[in-house]
Amino acid sequence: MTNNLNRRSLLRGGGAAAAGAAAVPLLGTSASAAAQRSGRGSGQDLARDAGVLTNRDPLIEQRADPLITYPHRGMYYMTGSVPEYDRIVVRGAPTIEGLAHTGERTVWRRPESGRMGGHIWAPELHRIDGRWYIYFAAGDSDDVFRIRMYVLESRAEDPREDAWELRGQITTPWDTFALDATTFEHAGTRYYVWAQAEPGIDTNSNLYIAEMASPVAIKGDPVRLAVPTADWETRGFKVNEGAYVLVRNGRVFMTFSASATDANYCVGLLTADARANLLDPASWTKSPQPLMETNEANSRFGPGHNSFTVAEDGETDVLVYHARSYREIDGDPLYDPNRHTRVQKLDWYPDGTPALGIPIAGGESVVRLSPLDSPESFVRHGQGGRLVVDRVADRVERSQFRIVPGFLDPGRVALRCVDLPDHHVRVSDGSPVVAPYADSDEYGRASGFIRDEGLAGRDGVSFRLSEDPHSYLAHREGRLVVERPRSGADRQRATFRLR
Repeated sequence: MTNNLNRRSLLRGGGAAAAGAAAVPLLGTSASAAAQRSGRGSGQDLARDAGVLTNRDPLIEQRADPLITYPHRGMYYMTGSVPEYDRIVVRGAPTIEGLAHTGERTVWRRPESGRMGGHIWAPELHRIDGRWYIYFAAGDSDDVFRIRMYVLESRAEDPREDAWELRGQITTPWDTFALDATTFEHAGTRYYVWAQAEPGIDTNSNLYIAEMASPVAIKGDPVRLAVPTADWETRGFKVNEGAYVLVRNGRVFMTFSASATDANYCVGLLTADARANLLDPASWTKSPQPLMETNEANSRFGPGHNSFTVAEDGETDVLVYHARSYREIDGDPLYDPNRHTRVQKLDWYPDGTPALGIPIAGGESVVRLSPLDSPESFVRHGQGGRLVVDRVADRVERSQFRIVPGFLDPGRVALRCVDLPDHHVRVSDGSPVVAPYADSDEYGRASGFIRDEGLAGRDGVSFRLSEDPHSYLAHREGRLVVERPRSGADRQRATFRLR
């Protein structure tokens, strides 16, 4: 939640119509063998690629600042800000997809007056030492923007039960605007991270970290980790907020959100070595550019305030965030309700850093094509529409495609770019390239492929040319080419795993 102490002077009404939910695949893993063998390209067949991650986008409408827990005893739990800012809700389901269909329970409601009787923002649900805790921010009834941090505790096994006890305010040395608390444990120490307006610093909020004395209190002095200074952190408001931590690959990654909550909202990253002193600001490095921001082509505006979880396979990392589907907002963005909860696969770059990519629009399954003979490489588009095969060190979205029905024949498929949704893979002068859609039979033929079971294994797929039943898309020496496979090695180069 971005906030400014003078927001009471801003227009408070308005908001556009709610965007409709659509059940659409986000992630491809393995295809139906029958569909592979037959080459069918229908939407139903392609939807089976969704595999381990939900097909739905948005996952849940009008739930901003979303947090989905890691599975606990076979259940995912979710909370987030409601547009009325008057209560805390929790829902649970055995799958991420199931969170969209289950009922939602109000576990705490603000008092009618006094402290915490104002805006209720950004609850986070955490399991610590056998108990549940919800960290949240609240204003007062006579000053809804006098935001401070509070915590609830429950001894129940299920956080949806009516067993929550208010443990009070989590205080810091400054009695100032404070919000968006999160917590994580690393190397035997539990930490608390939050956003606050520090006296003497001309920003709306900075990021701080402290060790926790208990799940309901910090100890020691706050350590300032990040101050919004870059252009992408200061658009509309000077904001660093909404932190969340993921420890992986020998590092501690802390995502955070920046700028105003309109289309300027975006996600940045702080990184520390996992062996470093996390209470030393020098241990942390801020990304020079945002990792995720508004994407016009996909109509996703203001992505941010993310969390992470894992898919039902226990291996696929999942990015959880909110974003709107339109840019223009009537009045204060805080009172526009249509920041919807969305999820998509979290990929990783070869250097071990998270590849958030772009906010993905609704549509067929999103896949990455990894050649069987080079399992750490992926097909991606480069300069001039060329298609190359490498480890994809940046711009992960250039290696993401959708397998969609072909334009001339329902038995064919086309490969559509995720970051350039009007571009498809087509064969031009014998070479595969990425080119914008053209309403012509020639384009339909050149971009249509027969999807087969993998020539070198049923756990992969192969793409045969419509015009030549003996030629396939293949990987050779770092390029995507068209070949007629003859040897076993050739068949491996023409077989791709969907990742």
